[in-house]
Amino acid sequence: MTDSAQVRVLEDHDFEGWRSMWQGYQQFYEVSFDDAAVATTWSRLRHRDEPMHGAVASMQGRVVGLVHYLFHRSTWTSGDYCYLQDLYVAPAARQLGCARQLIGHVYEEARKKGASRVYWLTHESNTTAMRLYDQMAERPGFIQYRHVLPRTTG
Repeated sequence: MTDSAQVRVLEDHDFEGWRSMWQGYQQFYEVSFDDAAVATTWSRLRHRDEPMHGAVASMQGRVVGLVHYLFHRSTWTSGDYCYLQDLYVAPAARQLGCARQLIGHVYEEARKKGASRVYWLTHESNTTAMRLYDQMAERPGFIQYRHVLPRTTG
């Protein structure tokens, strides 16, 4: 693949390509989501009133990457923050600028919406991606803590 990627907002016809990238993302992070979570995520990404958004990178008519991002309020600024939640590029399309383009897409969408910050997390072992991230953003030094809540029935 040598053509540059085209990055655009998800469209209904992207489901199969998106799902393939979403499965690749899950394999990379050694997680899996059940069919209900996948369907809910797709629905949220496609619903106009949701704060969650998605875009894909395509090359030669094939989806080769995805990005998911969402907007939320902050107590630190009057503008919303934009959280870049998921970013994935297929192995065959890596090192071709797709991830940079996908992040750039999020930056532009956040700017249009008046967000004051775009931020994201990555695993400390993801050193290849971190080389790009270090070029595109600052690393503020915060450490994430997490507590998973038990599911309630209801």
